[in-house]
Amino acid sequence: MKIGILGCGRIAELLAETYRAMEDVECYAVASRSPEKAEDFAKRNGFQKAYGSYEELVADPEVGLIYIATPHSRHFEDMKLCIEGKKPALCEKSFTLNAAEAEEIQKLSRENGIYVAEAIWTRYMPSRQIINDMIDSGIIGTPKMLTANLSYTIDDKPRILDPELAGGALLDVGVYGLNFALMHFGKDIESVESSVQMTDRGVDAQESITLKYQDGRMAVLTHGVYSRSDRKGIIYGTKGYIVVENINNPQSVTAFDDEDRELEHIDVPEQISGYEYEVREAMRRIAEGKTESESMPLAESVYVMELMDALRKQWGLVYPKER
Repeated sequence: MKIGILGCGRIAELLAETYRAMEDVECYAVASRSPEKAEDFAKRNGFQKAYGSYEELVADPEVGLIYIATPHSRHFEDMKLCIEGKKPALCEKSFTLNAAEAEEIQKLSRENGIYVAEAIWTRYMPSRQIINDMIDSGIIGTPKMLTANLSYTIDDKPRILDPELAGGALLDVGVYGLNFALMHFGKDIESVESSVQMTDRGVDAQESITLKYQDGRMAVLTHGVYSRSDRKGIIYGTKGYIVVENINNPQSVTAFDDEDRELEHIDVPEQISGYEYEVREAMRRIAEGKTESESMPLAESVYVMELMDALRKQWGLVYPKER
């Protein structure tokens, strides 16, 4: 399949590297609002076409799938452009600014019969099933609590702290903690509590989030942009616990008993980068004539945005574009 990338930032570079290593994908076209930037990206990454506008990329009849790698604040309009241009799209997380935008994309996708999915890679990786199989095996007894953290020292990146670009920890790294909890504990959530530290520009810098489940389970999540965390996810059960190394791109899954003795260790399968799984699922679903992902259906993206809307409401965080 001929792939197009909309946007030429850091994620686009990683995607290009992945696509070059995939036998079933062709690095075909890239678009930037700067023609010079698009040309430079195309030359460095082996793309055939370089466009100086997103509209030109969408209009190219050869493009079979577009990856949207623009800032959060542009996701809605860029997905809408793809849908109206009849181009299937994978959109970088977080899916949109808010649930209302996500619901509109879901509606447009279904009305036009065009495949659209959120490209949150952990939803597509084999590690997701490995973790759930280990939980379901009963090796740690009945799961009672989950903790997960994801923080990087990224406050030096302009977009991270820019309200106009929907900056802050939540949409950039917090989305991984929330998805980790939802993938492994589900959505039967009774209440959401949180504590936050805001920046002087009005976006969230560090937060602690507690999800209380109807059956008494809890998920405690922490995220931030000021420091590097260990990125672990831990599921605690009545007979032991499971440690997931790096919830952002799981490397291994290990079960321990209640005396900290290792019971089982599984390294995740070797991968190109991890981005290949979402692309391969998209290609398969498009070939089947489907308009949604199995691993990340649009209803799930809407739900995640609803959770993040609720958290931002607690914090009084409204992005300029929403005003």
